[in-house]
Amino acid sequence: MAAEADVLDELHSLRARLPQLTGALAASVDGLVLAQDIRGVEPEGLAALTATAQGVALRLTDATGQGDFRELLVRGAHGYVATYAAGPSGVLTLVAEGRVNVGRLHLEGRRSGNRIGELLQAAVQQPDRPPRHPPPPTTAPGGPLPVRTPAPRPDGTRPRAPRPTTGEAPTR
Repeated sequence: MAAEADVLDELHSLRARLPQLTGALAASVDGLVLAQDIRGVEPEGLAALTATAQGVALRLTDATGQGDFRELLVRGAHGYVATYAAGPSGVLTLVAEGRVNVGRLHLEGRRSGNRIGELLQAAVQQPDRPPRHPPPPTTAPGGPLPVRTPAPRPDGTRPRAPRPTTGEAPTR
């Protein structure tokens, strides 16, 4: 996705604004890593857990009539894990030390979640760029094979190219 570099830049910027962050990860709601700046944690596993937690939180807010999912905060003995909606297709997960200012964590997490959501939405709306080189022509299995043009003979004449066959026996 073209937005991956921009999302990673946002994660780096977020970690610079909030030094108590020990990791940041942007993932799809399906649990695929989009960008990550985290150490000591397997990004793919965290993305899958984030998608699962976001799904449970979504069901919880829906069941209680609280509207769309916005954020989820988990406090552990050594710090926090915060998850924020990043548009309709993304989720931002932040891992922070226990001494983090939770209000600031929410402020910065919400801002970055909104920014990442905008980046992902823009990437979906932009048509993909055409490849630099067109892909080679392909034929369906069992389809016709490409025809080669015979090289000229030493005397300068070209041999006749074989006629394409239709798979039927020739008639005379």
